[in-house]
Amino acid sequence: MERQSFGNVWDALENTPAESANMTMRSNLLIAIEQRVRRWNITQAEAAARLAITQPRLNDLLRGRITNFSLDTLINLAALAGLTVRLEIAEAA
Repeated sequence: MERQSFGNVWDALENTPAESANMTMRSNLLIAIEQRVRRWNITQAEAAARLAITQPRLNDLLRGRITNFSLDTLINLAALAGLTVRLEIAEAA
C-alpha cells in the first residue's frame, strides 16, 4: 500500500481541491470565531445575541459542527464577532 501525504486534513477528506479549499476556510473561520466567543467570558445567551443567532446555533458553532455553517454565514459571524476576514489568492502549485 502506497503511503500518501496531504497538506491538511481536508485535502485527504474532500474529493476536489475546491471542496478542500472551502472546508479549510470554513474550519479556520469557525475556530477563530469560537476562540473569540470564548474570550468574551459571557453566557451563551449573551454571545448568541451579540452574533444575532439563536443559542442552539451558537452551541453548534462552539461544538465545531462545521457542516451546519456555510462559508458566507461564517464570514458574517466573524464580522459580528469583530474579526476581519482576508482572502489570499495564489497560483496553484
